[in-house]
Amino acid sequence: MANAFKRHQRVESLILEELNKLILKELEFPGALVTLSGIDVQKDLDYSNVNVSVIPVQKSVDVLKILDASRRHLQHLLLRKINIRPMPEIRFKIDYGLEKAAEIERTFLEIEKEKNSK
Repeated sequence: MANAFKRHQRVESLILEELNKLILKELEFPGALVTLSGIDVQKDLDYSNVNVSVIPVQKSVDVLKILDASRRHLQHLLLRKINIRPMPEIRFKIDYGLEKAAEIERTFLEIEKEKNSK
């Protein structure tokens, strides 16, 4: 059982590392900074959810369209790079964690400002 867990972690790490390289080399995102913020590979290696962080957030839909359009090509290149059987199907989803963190920070700053003005 421990080997399965280690394999699962290695697969996540390998896919994330190689996918980062491939996206940097193969794709362009005009006006957006794109970062792969994490990956969650299903235990039976059927699919993997790749979390994508986009700055500015308004470009998220455009970035997701580009990634989804290139998904099969990236999947093919990834399979050639790391040769895992079965290769988990890649699914991209937007990670709004940075946006939520910034919103929380703004809220705290507003509270602090109100507190100091009293």
